[in-house]
Amino acid sequence: MSVFAGQGDAARSMALLWGGPAAPGHQAEGLRKPPGPKRALSVDVIVEAAIAAADADPMAGVSLRAVAERLGCTSMALYTYVPGKGELLDLMYDRAHAELSTGHDPSQGWRAAATSWAGELRSFYLRHPWVLQVSYARPVLGPHEQAVMETLAGIVFRTGLPTATLRGIVSALFHFVRGNAQTAAESRLAATATGMSDQEWWTSRSALLERLAPDFAERFPMSIRLSTPEPVPARHDESAPHGEQQADEATPYMEHQTDEAFAIGLAVLLEGVDATSPVIE
Repeated sequence: MSVFAGQGDAARSMALLWGGPAAPGHQAEGLRKPPGPKRALSVDVIVEAAIAAADADPMAGVSLRAVAERLGCTSMALYTYVPGKGELLDLMYDRAHAELSTGHDPSQGWRAAATSWAGELRSFYLRHPWVLQVSYARPVLGPHEQAVMETLAGIVFRTGLPTATLRGIVSALFHFVRGNAQTAAESRLAATATGMSDQEWWTSRSALLERLAPDFAERFPMSIRLSTPEPVPARHDESAPHGEQQADEATPYMEHQTDEAFAIGLAVLLEGVDATSPVIE
């Protein structure tokens, strides 16, 4: 289920994200200043701990209690720095995007730069799968999140295409990468969430499908042409190295499929843009 950002105090969240003054009635950082000596906690420390907690358990969601336990303090101690879970989610989401680079070498042409941008973003999503649970229907509107789109815009403007066309291209590329990464990330989490390995799931469903729909191939011939006979082929070679067997079993079938789809789909998308572009690099 998607989580929607921007559900906390808007003035406080935006002030923390951008480092500017909050709306009237709030402190400059969107938080009250604590009395007494400076403490070890800070917004940065709390956000980093929250990201680490989410990376460790992507399905748990944002929890101030989990962050407090990681930092060795009480949940109440966090409220001085971060108003609540809504604001913390905004900060986590935006801060995580800070690790993405804003420069992709344009010397080899815009397509190479776009391929680099897409590959880095997909790898980022797979490192931080919880980010994909935050719906893009309500962007956080933070500086690091925006830098991702700014970088892509800078790349595609080199094509010389009209701005209206580029808006569609940027959207198509972004959602292609995000959607592909989401399926790959979910395939990694499926075994833990369901208690059933990828191999077990496919084996049981394939057997049922064969029994309940013996005419499946005749009814869906085009689907058969697109698929392999066995989604997760079993290895029967006993002489194969044990480590190789583990590697094959550890990678979910759908992750293999999304890897292939990403490479082919991205190439086709960029080829289409290239064919439309008036620029010859």
